[in-house]
Amino acid sequence: MDKLVYIAMSGARENMLSQQAHANNLANANTSGFKADLSQARAMQVFGEGFASRVYAQTERPATDRTAGTFISTERELDIAVDGDGWFAVVGADGNEGYTRSGELQINAANELVTGSGLPVMGNGGVPIVIPPFDQIDIGTDGTISIQPQGEDAVELLVIDRIKLVTLDPATSFKGLDGLMHVDANAVQPPDLNLKIRSGYVETSNVNAVHEMTSIITESRQFEMNIRMMKTAEEVSSAATSILSLN
Repeated sequence: MDKLVYIAMSGARENMLSQQAHANNLANANTSGFKADLSQARAMQVFGEGFASRVYAQTERPATDRTAGTFISTERELDIAVDGDGWFAVVGADGNEGYTRSGELQINAANELVTGSGLPVMGNGGVPIVIPPFDQIDIGTDGTISIQPQGEDAVELLVIDRIKLVTLDPATSFKGLDGLMHVDANAVQPPDLNLKIRSGYVETSNVNAVHEMTSIITESRQFEMNIRMMKTAEEVSSAATSILSLN
């Protein structure tokens, strides 16, 4: 069979992967702090015997659109949004440190400060933040958490911890399958004490729904084109076989 079919197959595969990325982006258009995934592939010549006349589509490590979403005021004490290019640290499901901007925080039954998906939030001390019973809580612009202990006077404020804020280098960090940002070799990032947060705000997703919809339509048409090329390759192969059988 002509090698055209393999070229078309590689293109169709990349179209499918790209469609999955765009569909996932569209599904998370209303997820706070979500960063859109970018699908990436490049043309790669195949070198070997003869001329390098075949060019396949090759997958590259997907990138992430890290532009900030819109900050929306919620006036909720536990909602936070990170200013600038910072991220705050959480403990991922695999036990490793990960980073996110999804700031809809809660306090679980174990008095741990967690994200909306239940991941513990890390403090600068390197351990998850535990919040004792309180009558009032405040998160400062530097991430410092202060509470008025339950039953204490309003003037009695207790500093609990400081949310770990970090700056990530795009060259060494990437989004994992768990939706969190990670650093190569699971290296633990040091806190960046210059970063600031806004309490009472959440950051929206940076997904452009119209762009994702049009991209899905474009990818679908490209996929159909590759399928037609595969069908053409099959017809050419069948015709060549018929001609050879006449001899």
